[in-house]
Amino acid sequence: MSWNSFSQSVTNSPTIQLTKPIAKLVIKDLIQFDGLSEEMQTMQTILTETNNKLITQGELVVNLKTQVLNYQSIIEKKDQQFTTQEELSKRLQTDLKKQKIQTKLMGGAGLVLALGAAILIK
Repeated sequence: MSWNSFSQSVTNSPTIQLTKPIAKLVIKDLIQFDGLSEEMQTMQTILTETNNKLITQGELVVNLKTQVLNYQSIIEKKDQQFTTQEELSKRLQTDLKKQKIQTKLMGGAGLVLALGAAILIK
């Protein structure tokens, strides 16, 4: 192919005369196509925004699930602390009872000793 065949120096093209009803239909189709093109662009914009919102909501769901897991871990640790505290409280009460009994026994033994000493002294 030569470069001359791609030249645009020839600009006269045959013109087509349309009748009035056909021209109206052509204009109507062109306007409708322009409207559909704009509607398509608008729909693509809406679709992009909706996808962005969906991605953001997915990220929020992941964050909320992580928070729930963290809260559950905190609750489990608190439950363990309460259980440990109850066990320590029971041990302390048991030790306190033992100490009271020892104190009473020692007090009673002291009385017995004092009475025994008093009897021996007489």
